[in-house]
Amino acid sequence: MRALVTGASGFLGGALTRRLLSGGDMEVSVLVRRTSDLRDLGDTSRLTLVYGDLADRESLRAATRGVDVVFHSAARVDERGVREQFWVENVQATVDLLDAARRSGASRFVFVSSPSALMEYDGGDQIDVDESLPYPVRYLNLYSETKAAAERRVLAANGRDLTTCALRPRAIWGAGDRSGPIVRLLAKASRGALPDLSGGRAVYTSLCHVDNIVDACVRAAAADSERVGGRAYYVADAERTDVWQFVGEVSRLFGFDPPSRRPNPRVLAAVVGVTEAIWRMPWVATRWSPPLSRYVIALLTRSATFDIGAAERDFGYRPIVSRDAGLKEFQDWVDEQGGVAALARPLR
Repeated sequence: MRALVTGASGFLGGALTRRLLSGGDMEVSVLVRRTSDLRDLGDTSRLTLVYGDLADRESLRAATRGVDVVFHSAARVDERGVREQFWVENVQATVDLLDAARRSGASRFVFVSSPSALMEYDGGDQIDVDESLPYPVRYLNLYSETKAAAERRVLAANGRDLTTCALRPRAIWGAGDRSGPIVRLLAKASRGALPDLSGGRAVYTSLCHVDNIVDACVRAAAADSERVGGRAYYVADAERTDVWQFVGEVSRLFGFDPPSRRPNPRVLAAVVGVTEAIWRMPWVATRWSPPLSRYVIALLTRSATFDIGAAERDFGYRPIVSRDAGLKEFQDWVDEQGGVAALARPLR
């Protein structure tokens, strides 16, 4: 069998690519730019490198040629950008990749979505929610909106010849993460630039270790098409995590003080309002990521935990890495990179 992985130069895509190669019975193609940093993929001699771009339909046709299963993990995640950029890269690219996969005779399409696609602009806590949760009336940001739009198109494309499904991991973390949400939080905490936004209450979330979502991708691709076809699934670690307790624990693990400064909520809301107004200007939005946003605050102040029962039932998902084991491995890897400060330097 042959698989195509998009986003292979990224954290999740790279881990998925290595997992597929480790099985020994899968040929793997990856769609990458000529400027992509492939260092974390290791030996690329067993890979078929297809140079191109998700916005180029000819690239997608070339990448899907002879492929049996497509794993689509690439996306525009950073809040930098305007609507057209997010729509082209997250929605239109997914539609074009679906079309290319179908025309090339692929039988499976696994889309890596996000719980952010289900977060309401004015919403609150989501505790142990399942896949019956409806899409929002109003989205928090362009990333959330376009991930939801792409997910809906993936699920609608399910048919007799092409089985499609979507997986929704939250805050993917683990060894090898160079720019994900956990690393960014630690980078700010190490500089004393991360305020405690808990408001004095517990904020719970369902994190997802990279090995857990990789295993879910592989299982979903191999599952009975009648079970997974046209469905979305939450995928998460076994543990429910108190966000600010976790940040404190990891901060102490790496030798710096946990966040303690608690800003005035009204001042914070005012700053966000001003920032959002400035970032509506395309000249600004296309050049820089906002230093603070309603979306980031929602991630750090709203509880969001997920029921993974459907994934367990339909394709046998079970978290294979515990939080403690994953954290030990992550600590060792960060130390190998020169510590949090060295890892965070490119993120400034």
